[in-house]
Amino acid sequence: MIHLERNETKAMVAVHGWSGILLGLLLYAVVLTGTAAVFAHEIGAWSAGHVATRSSFAQPIDATLRRLTAATPPRYREAVNLFEIGDHGFGAFFHRHELSAKGVPTESGIYYQVDNAGRVQRTVAGNIDDIFGPRNDDALSAFLVDTHVRLHVPNPWGLLLTGILGLTMLVAAISGLLIHRHLFKDIFTLRRRANPVLAHRDSHSVAGTWSLPFAFVLAFTGSFFSFYGTVGVPVVAMAAFGGDVEALTKAVFGNPGTPDPRPAPSGNMDRITADAIRRTGEVPTFVAIENFGRADAKVTSYHNPRAGDLAPVALLYNGADATFIRAKPNVGAVPSAGGTLVGLMGPIHFGNFAGLLSKAIWFGLGFAMCYVTYTGMRLWVVRRVSDARSFVWLERSLSVVAFGLPFALVVASAAFLVTMPLGAAVYWTTTAFLIASCAAIIAGAVVSSNALLVRLLVGTTGGVMVMLPLLRLYVAGGPGWSEAIAVGQPIIAVLDFAFAATGLWLLRKCATTSTRAARGTPAFLKPAKA
Repeated sequence: MIHLERNETKAMVAVHGWSGILLGLLLYAVVLTGTAAVFAHEIGAWSAGHVATRSSFAQPIDATLRRLTAATPPRYREAVNLFEIGDHGFGAFFHRHELSAKGVPTESGIYYQVDNAGRVQRTVAGNIDDIFGPRNDDALSAFLVDTHVRLHVPNPWGLLLTGILGLTMLVAAISGLLIHRHLFKDIFTLRRRANPVLAHRDSHSVAGTWSLPFAFVLAFTGSFFSFYGTVGVPVVAMAAFGGDVEALTKAVFGNPGTPDPRPAPSGNMDRITADAIRRTGEVPTFVAIENFGRADAKVTSYHNPRAGDLAPVALLYNGADATFIRAKPNVGAVPSAGGTLVGLMGPIHFGNFAGLLSKAIWFGLGFAMCYVTYTGMRLWVVRRVSDARSFVWLERSLSVVAFGLPFALVVASAAFLVTMPLGAAVYWTTTAFLIASCAAIIAGAVVSSNALLVRLLVGTTGGVMVMLPLLRLYVAGGPGWSEAIAVGQPIIAVLDFAFAATGLWLLRKCATTSTRAARGTPAFLKPAKA
């Protein structure tokens, strides 16, 4: 048990409440979109109808890479980045390092988008800030990730905002822990037959207590990613490298050695990828080639964690003869505790260290955090609405965000499925989200009661979710269940079933709530009188 003096407990309760309510709506948005983004890869495969199951890096790519090299102007052959895109195709970014007009290190070059059969689908030339962005086939998954990472606020302000939200979540978690006088008792206390306020408070405490370790992990790792590039890198570069970010990057992530600028033919990339897969058991997620076409060329192959491990793996190869050099730390030139900790940040935050099992657990815990955030704000608001009429607007705002955001997300998904065959998904995914958000806000302003507003948003969300599998199959032209399972993509059938089942459950929940409302609304859900 945790014992605090009465005044200290009162102060902690105030900190817990205000830290949650001040930024709680934005925090809810970040956690909800992050929960969906856990399955961003799977949602991308489902929505775009991806049926390829063999990665491009598990197939011969050396001939394609040499063909692209010949088509690329020599000035852009300083370095090459290779990474998987779309339906197991790959992107190849030939580039050079330079300074922008503002003196900031940047990269410019030519970006090739290659499909799973080695055909070039698109070629884009320019600066790295201009040529990368969502594609028509991954607009939905990219939208989910971008909303979670920076709420679509321009950098660096979006990252700073989500970092502050992570710290707010950390404060709420710590203060929530301190105000639990009977922590272990609260884990199992769930008085369902008590009055609605007590029942909802118990649900909030149980969900919050069980997900407390996850809240710490999520808040800490999320804040790390948000502040790493926006604050950490510039501060360290200023302190130790005279403000030279490129020098810092080379020192931390580069491969030290004696320069040898002599031209030399590149080693066989198929030999490198095959050896890397054999050593790690995983296809590369990213391949970086430094000093491309020189005798001192180095190839770094990055991989997801091995089975049973948490830390991702990086392997270093000699680019001229394709020979293995050594396993490479994720940070620094030699292994270190700090480098290992940084390497663990990504898998722990995104929950992708044990495949679908860890993703499913992270999804469940993320949903619990959404529930904790919503019920915490709901309890705080309801307790004060009866005393201050000015809190009525906050009650409506809470309902609009809590139930309007899922509605807007499923509408954006439907818009993606309708417009992807037309090649306009990048524009309409975001536009549909904004239109649905405005509709939810307008409903919040004009609907007669808060309870009716909640039923309206829940019912429409359920209705759209039921339609998603039909839109995917008959409008977007995606594969049927038998075809998807036959080619090794059962996730398409699983997500179809999940969307339909969840939509039907929401519709049933809405109908049940409407019936109960006709008999008398519970005190917890009663709106304040106007």
